[in-house]
Amino acid sequence: MDVGRNNRKNISFQSSPEKSKQELRRSFSSQKRLMIPANSFSLESLVLLVGLTASLLILPLVLPPLPPPPFMLLLIPIGIMVLLMVLAFMPSSDSKPNRDVTCNFM
Repeated sequence: MDVGRNNRKNISFQSSPEKSKQELRRSFSSQKRLMIPANSFSLESLVLLVGLTASLLILPLVLPPLPPPPFMLLLIPIGIMVLLMVLAFMPSSDSKPNRDVTCNFM
């Protein structure tokens, strides 16, 4: 038994032109709200993002190329990566060897 059909209002398909215009406006206004997403950015942040994008596109074309950095500075990211790898594979300091490590996160 379909209960939803019994609760519907009787809709007349012949209505006055004023009523149909009002329903048409209501349907357009509801469609606008559904189609336009919520404003995520304010005007100031949008201008800032557009300015940063333009500078990232234009400045490399205008500025002269920079010389390469010193060799020691190139070793810093490699050292950070090695330190993170050592820390990732280092055994934990827990004294219980038979304990399941994933049980804390489940």
